[in-house]
Amino acid sequence: MKMYLGGEWVDRDEKITVLNPYDGSVLDTVPSASIEDVDSAVASAERGASDMAKLTAYQRFEILHRTAEILSERREELGRTITMEEGKTITEGRTEVDRAVQTISLSGEEAKRLYGESIPFDAAPSWTGQMGFTLRVPCGVVAAISPFNFPLNLVCHKVGPALAAGNSVIIKPASDTPLSALALTEILLEAGAPPESVQCLTGSGGRVGDPLVADPRVRKVTFTGSRDIGERICRTAGLKKVTMELGSNSPLIVMPDADIEKVVAATITSGFGNAGQVCISAQRIITSDRIYGDYLDALKDGVEAINAGDPLDETVAMGPMVKTQEAVRVNAWLREAVGAGARMVTGGDYSGAMHAPTVIADVDPDMKVSCDELFGPAVAVTPFSDIDEAIATANDTNYGLSAGIFTQNVDWAMKFAQEVDSGNLHINSGPGWRADMMPYGGLKESGMGKEGPRYAVQEMTELKTVVIHL
Repeated sequence: MKMYLGGEWVDRDEKITVLNPYDGSVLDTVPSASIEDVDSAVASAERGASDMAKLTAYQRFEILHRTAEILSERREELGRTITMEEGKTITEGRTEVDRAVQTISLSGEEAKRLYGESIPFDAAPSWTGQMGFTLRVPCGVVAAISPFNFPLNLVCHKVGPALAAGNSVIIKPASDTPLSALALTEILLEAGAPPESVQCLTGSGGRVGDPLVADPRVRKVTFTGSRDIGERICRTAGLKKVTMELGSNSPLIVMPDADIEKVVAATITSGFGNAGQVCISAQRIITSDRIYGDYLDALKDGVEAINAGDPLDETVAMGPMVKTQEAVRVNAWLREAVGAGARMVTGGDYSGAMHAPTVIADVDPDMKVSCDELFGPAVAVTPFSDIDEAIATANDTNYGLSAGIFTQNVDWAMKFAQEVDSGNLHINSGPGWRADMMPYGGLKESGMGKEGPRYAVQEMTELKTVVIHL
């Protein structure tokens, strides 16, 4: 495929090969953009921002509404593209398309809600007749840097609000999974987006991402990815608006009154969906010592029943990781934990990018598999004796994106909600649940700013105050 730059589809001699992580087959190639391409994209995006600013709110709504319609019409094709370039199951691929439709639809509605408020200046002791109000205006050029694990919907979470707010946007998709973002670019143009309102640059983060976020003409950067890359982007970006959706090692607290069957189901859904490659995957299962053995027995049976294999097979529940290097890394972390005293309950093997669904128990919170972001198909189970210990363990991390608890005790549930340091808190659910309309973002080193179309639009606009001196 070609990349989209300066209002046209362009190719380059240097290519990036896009592989199917399940069988290693070549899906396509995309251009490897240069620093000169970045400069051209930003110059084009500046013109595109001017074009977007001239559109009415209703015209922006119409573009996004039509985009959602085309996404829905192309559901099966896009679902297969997601599955083949990322490795998630075809069911998960289709579900991602459905979510992308919702994200773009919600963004379109927000285009009609960009309004300010009146300011009661007469509440000030120095008032001498002033009246005032606020205006919300676009930032201008938005750089959207997206991850591999949701190659369509997480791009939509950036592009939809950016266009709804009247900005232009430069998409820099993950090098492993650029095909979905390029397809979205085609759809946006078909839906009537101005030709220079969107750019899609394919290339490595170091080569393309650094000069892109450093460019002073880019006024907003929105990034989803690892904590370390997020910090690098913040240092490189300088004085501009940033939204950082970074990593986590999400805890799930299992209290002694929890329904074990429901907890196991939630652990499997939250811990092994997309082969564990989700920022809010359940990673640390902090379990009451009163039900620890029973939970592990039930979890072992449930995890061993997961059918892992070819993600295009309708009966398969878990596909491969995005590439073999990631499976090697996850396995090394698990083996390191077992060597330090953890117990392998089930799984622990890999072949190529396919890593077996894995449970390890008796995990010390200081082990890498617990205190860092694993981002793979494994959960680490740790016992606790009381709610205070459970909360202390949950908070003993630099991250704070999502957390869950299972209990029927309202006091325990509210103590969890009030005391656990996390941007998203789930009672009687795993931490991996997300609705695309919700304010989504983390505390501590899990990032800053919020996604969700209503909240992202606020992040992608500037507030002006107008004072009328009568």
